[in-house]
Amino acid sequence: MAAPIAVAIDAPDIETAARWASEVSPHVSTVKVGLELYLRYGPEVVGTLRGGNKTSVFLDLKLHDIPATVAGSVRNLARFKPSILTVHAAGGREMVRAAVEAAPQTSIAAVTILTSLDDASLDDIGMSGPVSEATRRLAVMAVESGAAALVCSPQEVASLRAEVGPDVTLITPGVRPLGSDHGDQARVATPEAAYEAGADLLVIGRPITRASDPGAAAASIAAALRRVEATSA
Repeated sequence: MAAPIAVAIDAPDIETAARWASEVSPHVSTVKVGLELYLRYGPEVVGTLRGGNKTSVFLDLKLHDIPATVAGSVRNLARFKPSILTVHAAGGREMVRAAVEAAPQTSIAAVTILTSLDDASLDDIGMSGPVSEATRRLAVMAVESGAAALVCSPQEVASLRAEVGPDVTLITPGVRPLGSDHGDQARVATPEAAYEAGADLLVIGRPITRASDPGAAAASIAAALRRVEATSA
């Protein structure tokens, strides 16, 4: 069974992206297309990464605009049948609701607080913190507006699970195997810790795609998650 991992396919070209997707697909449930890759190659990249695999495609564009603009964008994107599509919860209730109504067959995931931000960052942008409380407020509002999923750091997973219940999918970027470079992430956890905390889908990029063998790296992390699941069963 494929592990609940979304591999962030941040490749320099579409050929490399397709190769990485093919290599990791036997081991993970999802591949993620971010803004940079989407803007470079357009909608065709979704079909290219999906290929002949059963792997789900997570379209991580973090839409944030007035409700009508987001609704129109979501309708256009829904044609490519992504399993998950992200919007910023900070766009507000009406924007999140417009996205949900525009794509009933797609899981709309509301991004709470980016994992690159910390309490000081929230102060800089004038948002009331701390991060944990800002995340909670945005999460509750997004779920009330119809979002089926939330994107949060591993550090907020347990508290959000208690807040929103078992039926909302919790997606966690900022996941790094022990010893990996944190890169531009401020709030991180290991895959095992994020999974044990209650995350449903772990977003992992560079620790897999920058490995000499991305398929083997994905398989190794997947095996670690299976061990966690077996231990907790």
